[in-house]
Amino acid sequence: MTEQARASTTKDGFAVLWVAIKREPVIFTLSTVGSLLFGALTVADAWVLGWSTDHVVLPAFRDGEIDASLLWAILALFLGVAILRAVGIVARRLGAGIMQYRMQAHSRRAVTRQYLSLPMEWHQRHPTGQLLSNANSDVEAAWGPIAPLPMAVGTVAMMVIAVVQMLVADLVLAVVGLLIFPCVIAANVAFQRLASPLMTRAQQLRAEVSEIAHESFDGAMVVKTLGREPEETARFAARAEELRDVNIRAGRIRAAFDPTLAALPNLGVLIVLAVGAERVLSGATDAGDVVTVAYLLTIVSFPIRSIGWLLGEFPRSVVGFRRVSSVLEATGDMAYGERRTDPAGQGARLSVEHLAYAYDAEQPVLADVTFTVEPGRTVALVGATASGKSTLTALVSRLVDPDAGRIALDGTDLRELARGELARSVALVPQTAFLFDDTVRGNVTLGADVSDEAVWEALRAAQADGFVAALPDGLDARLGERGTSLSGGQRQRISLARALVRRPRLMVLDDATSAVDPEVEARILAALRAGAGGASLLVVAYRKATISLADEVVHLEDGRVADRGTHAELLGRSPAYARLVNAYEQQPELSGGHA
Repeated sequence: MTEQARASTTKDGFAVLWVAIKREPVIFTLSTVGSLLFGALTVADAWVLGWSTDHVVLPAFRDGEIDASLLWAILALFLGVAILRAVGIVARRLGAGIMQYRMQAHSRRAVTRQYLSLPMEWHQRHPTGQLLSNANSDVEAAWGPIAPLPMAVGTVAMMVIAVVQMLVADLVLAVVGLLIFPCVIAANVAFQRLASPLMTRAQQLRAEVSEIAHESFDGAMVVKTLGREPEETARFAARAEELRDVNIRAGRIRAAFDPTLAALPNLGVLIVLAVGAERVLSGATDAGDVVTVAYLLTIVSFPIRSIGWLLGEFPRSVVGFRRVSSVLEATGDMAYGERRTDPAGQGARLSVEHLAYAYDAEQPVLADVTFTVEPGRTVALVGATASGKSTLTALVSRLVDPDAGRIALDGTDLRELARGELARSVALVPQTAFLFDDTVRGNVTLGADVSDEAVWEALRAAQADGFVAALPDGLDARLGERGTSLSGGQRQRISLARALVRRPRLMVLDDATSAVDPEVEARILAALRAGAGGASLLVVAYRKATISLADEVVHLEDGRVADRGTHAELLGRSPAYARLVNAYEQQPELSGGHA
C-alpha cells in the first residue's frame, strides 16, 4: 500500500466517523464526556500515587511509623477516583454501543429502502448474495470504529493531561519517556501499510462467500438432482479457504503489532526508571516525581493503543462504507408523477404504443410493439421462447421502464402515476410462484386488511379452496419456506388468489397456470373472466385450450408483433402461428406440478 493510499484510508476513515458523529451528536457527546472523565481520573491516580510516595511511603521508611489519618486519606482518594472512573467507563461503553447499533440500524433501513426503490433492472445486475452482504457484513464493517471512538477521543485528552503532568513533574524524564512516540507512530504506519490491503480483500471475500452460499442454497434442487454437491462444496471451499488465509495473514500482522505497541511504553518506563534513579541519587529530582512520570508513561500507552485500535479498524470500515454508499447512491430509481387511478372502476384499458426495450443495446428484446387490451377483455400473448413475452409483462407492471414508446392505463402513462397507484389497479402473477414461510392467510393477504370471506372468495376463484380446506389448520396452516409443503400447481393457485384478493382492474398472468392440468386451468380462467369484477386480462399462454379462451391473440416474433386477431383467425392466416401452437400442443407436459 502506498503512502498516499494509506493517508487516504485514514482520511476516509475519519470522514466515516464524522458521518456518525453528525447523526448521533448527543450520544457521542455523552460517551465522550464519560471517556474524558475516565481519562482525567486515570491521570489523577498518578498524582495520588506520587503524593502517597512522598507523604506516606518514604516517611514511613524514614520514621518507622505510619500516620493513620494519612492512610485513611489515601484510601479515600483511591476509592473516590476508582468510583468516578467506573462511572466514566460505563458512560463511555454504553454510549459507544448505543451509537454503533443505531448507526447500523439506520444504514440497514436505508439500504433496504433503497433496494425497494431501485428498479428490477438494477437488481438483475447485482447478485443476491452481494445485496445481502451490503445490508449485513458491510454495514457492520462500516461502523466498526464507533466502538473505540469515544475511548480514543477521551484518551487523547488523557494523554495530553498526562504529558503536561509529566513535563511539570520532571522535564528531563518526560523528554526521555516521550521518545517512544516516534517508535509508536512508525509501528502504526507499518501496520496500516501491511494490514489495509488484506482487510480490504477480506471484506470483498466475505461478500463472495455470501454470494456463493446463497446461490447454492437457492439452487439446492438443481444441485442435488444433478449430483453437483462435490462441485458446489469445492466452489464454496475455495472462497472460504481464501478468506481464511487472508484473515490469518491479517491476524498474524495484528498479533505482531499489538505486543509491539504494548512493549514500547514498558520499554520507556524501564528507561525512565533507570535515568530517574540516577537523578534521585544526584539530588536532581524526588523519588515521587520518578514514580509519577513512570506511572504516567504507562498511562500514555493506553491512549496510544486505543488510537491504534481505531486506526486498525479504518481499512475494513472504509471498504464497508464504500460498498454501502454504492447502493445508497445508485441511480436508476423510477420517477413518479402525481396522477391517480380509479380503484372503483371495472376493467382497465391498457394501451401499449410503439414499445421498445433492450437489456443490451446491441440485442433489443422488444421493438415497436403496439396493441390494446380493452376493458373487461382477455388478450393472450403467444410467441416462441425469447420472443419478449415475459419482458413485456414486466414492462406492463412497471418493474422496468421502456427505452422507447409508452404504456398507458386508461390513457395515463404509467410514469405519470403516483408511487403505489399502479399496484392498486394492476396485479402481476409470475410463472414461478413465491410463497413466504407463513400461513395461507398471510400469503394471500400479505398483511393487508382483508376479511376471511374475501380470502375464501379469492381462493375459490383460483380453484384453491378445496386443498386449503383440507389442510389441518385451513387458512392458519403454515406453508413452509417457499411453500415447500405444496405442489407446484397449488403454489400457483395461492399466488393467483393473492392477486385476486386485491380486486385489480388488470391482471397480468405470465404463464401463471402452467403447473396445473388443462381442466383446472380452464376452470381458473373461466372463474377469472366471470368473477374478477370485470377485470381485463393479459395472459402469456402456451396451451391451445388457454389461447382459445382469449378475445384476442397477440403473436410475437423476435420482439415484434407478427399478427393480431382471434385464435381462429390466426390459425387460418398465419402458418407460423399455427406451427407454434400445434407444436406446443404436441409436446408432452413437462410441468413438475399437479392439480
